[in-house]
Amino acid sequence: MTTRAARYLSLGAGVQSSTLLLLAVQGRIPTFDAAIFADTSWEPAAVYRHLDRLTGIARRAGIEVARVSSGDIRADALDPAHRFASMPLFTLGPNGERGMARRQCTSEYKIKPIKVEVRRRLGYPHPRRVPAGVVAEMAIGISVDEVHRARDADVGYMRNVFPLLDLGWRRTDCLRFLTDHGLADTPKSSCVGCPFHDDRFWADLKAHSPNEWADAVAFDAAIRHGCARATADGHPLRGQFFLHRQRVPLDQVVLRPHPRPADPPGCGPWTCPHDTPAVIGRGEVA
Repeated sequence: MTTRAARYLSLGAGVQSSTLLLLAVQGRIPTFDAAIFADTSWEPAAVYRHLDRLTGIARRAGIEVARVSSGDIRADALDPAHRFASMPLFTLGPNGERGMARRQCTSEYKIKPIKVEVRRRLGYPHPRRVPAGVVAEMAIGISVDEVHRARDADVGYMRNVFPLLDLGWRRTDCLRFLTDHGLADTPKSSCVGCPFHDDRFWADLKAHSPNEWADAVAFDAAIRHGCARATADGHPLRGQFFLHRQRVPLDQVVLRPHPRPADPPGCGPWTCPHDTPAVIGRGEVA
């Protein structure tokens, strides 16, 4: 007798992962035991509203949406008692050196809590060893136009699968599908204060979400001289941190929201389009 492998969805609540959830609800791809959303506690309000909507759709089809978390990324970054998982902040050295901090936030706040949840559901929470042969499928929303980001899992108890690749769907196919089913307003998943936002995002935030804009401006000011933990330990940054690549306070940035050549993806656990930010002092990554 063959036992069906546990099957989960990495739910970032963006376009591709929302498409996968809806396809499973409709029976067009195999269903999921759960859709797992890793919550950084700093997503835009539109993402949380959409997640609530997806949760209701999934519940009616018998699919659980599980919200997991490693903490509040914004609060943790400003807490001198908390270890700081580096965000890809733009840096300006004391002699004008332009660089970028390493990105550890996706691993710490998105990938790590999903792995913890998968191990728990398999019955082998850390530090118990997961026996060979105990494997969960993890469906990841990568479409044909992003195939270069499809990778095998880095742990033996998970096997990454990519249903959109099997279907031959592109991101535009996902957008059309969501529009046809009343979800044309599906947002992009990313933290409010992600340094990878372009000027169009910042301008939209400033114009339409003034509270979230003010929150980002306040955070930008608070991290100017490095992480709170290092500063408290007597190791302040030799230079300054910024959310915007212009390396001036966010509320002083001259925003130039040029039209985007295409609809850019958000930042999912395994689908962040910015995979290799530079280390401080090695130059800026575009």
